[in-house]
Amino acid sequence: MEILILGIILFILFLEPKRREYRTSGYKEASGKTMMEVFRDKGLYGEYQTFLTLEKLDGYHKLLTNVYIPKEDGTTTEIDLIMIAETGVYVFESKNYSGWIFGNNRQKEWVQTLPGGKKYSFYNPVWQNDGHIKALESVVKMNHPKLFKSYIIFSERCELKNVEVYKEEVEVIKRNQLREFLEKDLRRREEIMTTWTVDGLYYHLSQYALQKDDVKVKHIEGLRSRKENP
Repeated sequence: MEILILGIILFILFLEPKRREYRTSGYKEASGKTMMEVFRDKGLYGEYQTFLTLEKLDGYHKLLTNVYIPKEDGTTTEIDLIMIAETGVYVFESKNYSGWIFGNNRQKEWVQTLPGGKKYSFYNPVWQNDGHIKALESVVKMNHPKLFKSYIIFSERCELKNVEVYKEEVEVIKRNQLREFLEKDLRRREEIMTTWTVDGLYYHLSQYALQKDDVKVKHIEGLRSRKENP
């Protein structure tokens, strides 16, 4: 009985700070996800951790999660996270992978190598986020060469063993580097929007967030169709 009580106390001590942090963050409102949904899903949890980092940055900015942007072919593209600031629109693709990561901006497929030598390929995340930005350009309709900045965020559990990306306006980093890189960007990049413009763009893109289940199902069906008929 004492062991059970001790276990409950330890569980409460661990859970309560997490619950308080989640409740005070803006992630629930932005994503529509419950705490249990987030903590049970590694992908969502990684996205949540990135959101917390963005939320704590200085300066005026707005955040959107799980944004479904329509494409010209009638399908949608899902963007993990968008940060709109006076220095531009930062588009984040989150990869919650472990192991060693290999790839460059010219290869269609990147490789994840796990302990024991198992290898898995995945679509070039730089190209993936380029597709997100292209879709965003079609709905944002703002003409500025430095409007968008692409961030590919990998989990701290992986090692970027041989990742070479030499492309302007693209960063491929681990989550624990995110704050440092973004603070540098926010300091050095030219301010190209006013706070009014930031708000206007945020409200415009908000219509593509918190989508109904039928939009999400259609998006998944589109992904399956493209895999089956490349």
